[in-house]
Amino acid sequence: MQGIAAPFTNLDLSLLSQPRGTDLTKRDPPQTFLYNELYIYNIKKNTWSKLDIPNPPPRRCAHQAVAVPQGGGQLWVFGGEFASPDGEQFYHYKDLWVLHLATKTWELVKSPGGPSGRSGHRMVLCKRQLMIFGGFHESARDYIYYNDVYAFNLDSFTWSKLSPSGTGPLPRSGCQMVPTIEGSVAVYGGYSKQRIKKDVDKGTVHTDMFLLKQEKADKWMWTRLSPSGVKPTPRTGFSVALGPNNRSVLFGGVYDEEEEESIEGDFFNDIYFYDLGKNRWFTGQLKGSKTQKKKRRRGDKNADVGASECSKEEDSNTAKPVEIIKEIVADDGTVMTIKQLIPASVESESEEEDSEEDEEDEGAAGPLVEPCPRSNTMMAIKQGILFIYGGMFEVGDRQFTLNDLYSLDLHKMKEWKVLVEMDPKTQEWLDESDSEDDAEGAEGGADEDEEDDESEEDTDEEDNQKKNIQTS
Repeated sequence: MQGIAAPFTNLDLSLLSQPRGTDLTKRDPPQTFLYNELYIYNIKKNTWSKLDIPNPPPRRCAHQAVAVPQGGGQLWVFGGEFASPDGEQFYHYKDLWVLHLATKTWELVKSPGGPSGRSGHRMVLCKRQLMIFGGFHESARDYIYYNDVYAFNLDSFTWSKLSPSGTGPLPRSGCQMVPTIEGSVAVYGGYSKQRIKKDVDKGTVHTDMFLLKQEKADKWMWTRLSPSGVKPTPRTGFSVALGPNNRSVLFGGVYDEEEEESIEGDFFNDIYFYDLGKNRWFTGQLKGSKTQKKKRRRGDKNADVGASECSKEEDSNTAKPVEIIKEIVADDGTVMTIKQLIPASVESESEEEDSEEDEEDEGAAGPLVEPCPRSNTMMAIKQGILFIYGGMFEVGDRQFTLNDLYSLDLHKMKEWKVLVEMDPKTQEWLDESDSEDDAEGAEGGADEDEEDDESEEDTDEEDNQKKNIQTS
């Protein structure tokens, strides 16, 4: 095992807490080139390590990974995609892998009847089953979004396709799923697009929420949820993890405003909690130190507004979001402006529990420490501590990737801690010209123009393609 300062800048990988020990597992890959590397973050030592295990899955991104405690700890990986930097090569996987953490060995699990090749799907552990929902498949000719549900039994190693009753979610990818303690699964948000006419697509940002509940041994039912409280603003690219007290935690994301020839994104770094028992959303505002609270309450109307310095409006019904402008200087000296949209300060858990706290301490508050607004961050929760790693934001045609690491105690909700700062030497900007230059160095991949994922007859061809990708 090799100790390193921090992994390189990454997108569309997996970050999850191991079922045993105090490590976080990060699986795959950066944005330009695809990898099949495995990194471990030791929480106590605050160190990253690269774990080299023979015969891993082929390199990919936009897959799903779930950790389970059985067998000394296992990491299950399904699906994902290969794509070259220029997008000319594209391939969806439908393979299922398991990493046995006790023996440090990868195993390809071959079981018929599973989902078709896809990426952007979601997978969670629900009792003794891996539940998979949604995703999309894209080829050079067309694309399709899914709303099907599959279950993989961890005892029998068998797939089953569920046919829930009721009205379920429309086809989508990029949604978020969380299991409940009762054995149900909640689905929120997501994204899909449809063809309006030739070369014209219309995207939809979904904000609805559903519950998939088991009625009998083999009978499931969809129910649409109408949560109370303060719901997240519309967005994609947000991250969700199951936290303490039967609550899910949502962080960040982006809302794209599409114009005729450009897309401008509003990036977020806010937190929302969803109480699975009460079916209620609320904002996750930090309590901060007493000096920070004093600054918020006593600051004049013309004071600079920070991410946790928004004052609460007397009438929450008329409160409006606050727009924050931040500037980041790239390594080449380019100044990039990021627009952050902060929801109006409304009722939050920290205000409910801490509204009467005194302000005895004096002194000036230090600078606010928080992750910058971002989407597609990697997120895990271990023993009530929220960890977020990396992510990205865009400015014009340029994309900025991150490899910083933050933590937040969800029990205290006081302040973010910087575990690994962003290294300016690893900051990466990617624009269209960069993609064209890097395309010559793209590794792996298989042209999928002739693939039919709905057919089970292409198994041998897929295996050969995967071997070519893995050994290239």
